[in-house]
Amino acid sequence: MKKIRKYLPYLIYSFLFIIFIIVSYISAKPKYKPENVSDLFFKDFSWLRNWPKWLDFPLMGWLNTGFDWMITKYGIYFEVVNNFLLGMYNGMKNFLIGVPWPIIVACVVLLTYFVSGRKVHTTIAIALCTFFIGFLSPRFWDKAIMTTCIVFIGIVLCLLIGIPVGIAMARSKRIRKSLLPILDIMQTIPSFCYLIPGILLFGLGAVPAIIAIVVYAVPPLIRLTDLGIRLVDREVIEASEAFGASKKQTLWGIQIPLALPNIMQGINQCTMMALAMVVIASMIGTRGIGDEVLLGLQQLNIGMATEAGIAIVLLAIVFDRITQSYGERIQERTHQTKKEVK
Repeated sequence: MKKIRKYLPYLIYSFLFIIFIIVSYISAKPKYKPENVSDLFFKDFSWLRNWPKWLDFPLMGWLNTGFDWMITKYGIYFEVVNNFLLGMYNGMKNFLIGVPWPIIVACVVLLTYFVSGRKVHTTIAIALCTFFIGFLSPRFWDKAIMTTCIVFIGIVLCLLIGIPVGIAMARSKRIRKSLLPILDIMQTIPSFCYLIPGILLFGLGAVPAIIAIVVYAVPPLIRLTDLGIRLVDREVIEASEAFGASKKQTLWGIQIPLALPNIMQGINQCTMMALAMVVIASMIGTRGIGDEVLLGLQQLNIGMATEAGIAIVLLAIVFDRITQSYGERIQERTHQTKKEVK
């Protein structure tokens, strides 16, 4: 029985491989394959020199058919999601654009000051970065707000999805083994590919950028949440359970607080990847600082592209320092708590 279990995965993989070959051969056009399969082994050996056209897995056709079916049958649901996200984005954007810029700068400074644990040098650096976004060019200010709104909504969705999924992976080996290959694929596929299904399902603009952000930026948050929960000392968990704490109480009272440094690191990486994606999304009509870079490239205007690039770097520094400073503050508290427990 143990030998069968040992070799069962290899048998399954071999069976699937043979099925893929058969499907590829059957779906190929008649002009690309011989009339009889036996000819491939006894008469026509040309397929050994050059890659045969009949050995072409029909994934593209299946995906196109699947998306057509999905849009036809569930298009109304995608329309609801599109309207909800677009309404959220427009409401946030219009509100922030209507706020005087000194108030926004002051709010960012105050947020940085308290989040960083009253670190003056970090607060001053963020204040200068925020000011210089508009100082580089006045048109960058409103576009930086557009980019920030898209990134913020994308990060909120990543948090709603990533942290619960990461916790589920940490608590169940079966879920973890099932999701790890999916996360590997999500992180391996080029970021441009995420824009295509977004365009098909939601059209052009901010919504496909938000969806692409979620798909592209949520894997590191899931992984680091999973890692943080699993790294919690087993003795601490056993001590908690020995005092009568339920699994839910142990999770919320011990595991999550001790895993917060890893979770904040995941949020920081998620934020940086979200900002990178929203810049790439300028190619599909997403308004923001990214479209200034795209316009500069199209016009071969080095000055415009460089200015926009610097503005993006400044915005990235603001996001990075706020999230990282808060993560460092939580890490200091966690180490202090561990020392007190010991």
